[in-house]
Amino acid sequence: MAPDNQMFAREFIKAIPHARALGMAFTQVGDGRAEMRMPYDERFIGDPKTRVIHGGAVSALLDTTCGAAVMSHPKAPGGTATIDLRIDYMRAATPGQAIRTRAHCYRITKTVAFVRAEALDDDDSLPVATASGAFTVEGGQS
Repeated sequence: MAPDNQMFAREFIKAIPHARALGMAFTQVGDGRAEMRMPYDERFIGDPKTRVIHGGAVSALLDTTCGAAVMSHPKAPGGTATIDLRIDYMRAATPGQAIRTRAHCYRITKTVAFVRAEALDDDDSLPVATASGAFTVEGGQS
């Protein structure tokens, strides 16, 4: 992967206000793959009884990780935007545990990139959620 794509992806994510507010951080990015982590934070609780993180925070993390995977792809000329993102929630995240996401841009055309991702807590054997989506390829030609 070109170092410029990796740096661009990291800088782009730093510029997103909700990514900063949610405490999102890269654990890995490069060659069309990205991994991020969001710490457990009481501000993100969706249900005070169960103390489970709100699905919207998990969605934001998945979307951001997918976008970073696209931007880090060697064939990606620049930024990206979400065209379509399907998220399937498998179970509630375990209260008190960070959420980790990993995404893979497995196909890229001149105008569209295709990505798969998953969200995990400490249990790698059973995802919290999975995602598949399509993203724009900035600067692509029709």
